Formats: sequence, structure tokens, C-alpha cells
Amino acid sequence: MLIIAGHLVVSPADRDAYVADCVTAVEAARAAPGCLDFSITADNVDPSAIRIYERWDTEGHLLAFRGSGPSDNQQAAGRQPDAGD
Repeated sequence: MLIIAGHLVVSPADRDAYVADCVTAVEAARAAPGCLDFSITADNVDPSAIRIYERWDTEGHLLAFRGSGPSDNQQAAGRQPDAGD
């Protein structure tokens, strides 16, 4: 089993829309072979953070799903943390 946990940093003004736009991706992941759990959620303390949690039964299933990747809009919304973040 593989567990992937991470986060994205986005503009606080865009965070809720970003999470809402990910519903289709979350549904697709959860329907994918080998996906045991998948979530993209707004952090309840940091208004610029989005938490990502994935659990897959095998690396092969994870890699097969990864082939679809995030949309260009989702990639553009993310930003690198500032040195003070």
C-alpha cells in the first residue's frame, strides 16, 4: 500500500474555488482501479493551504492514474511557498 500526503499553496481568494474544481478529479481517482482513498481539502487553519491525501493498493495503479495528471488551470493556480511560509 502507498500513502501520499502533501499540500498546495494557492491564493487564499482562490482556494475554495480550486478545491471545488477538483471534485471531478477526486471522483475519478476514487473510481480508479486500486484507489483506496483520495481527498483534496481546504486546510481549516491556513487560508492558502490545500491538503492532499491519497492511498493506493499498488504503485502500478497509482502510476496508471497519474498519467491523466492535473489540468493546466489547476497547475497554474498553485504557487511555490514564499521563504517565510
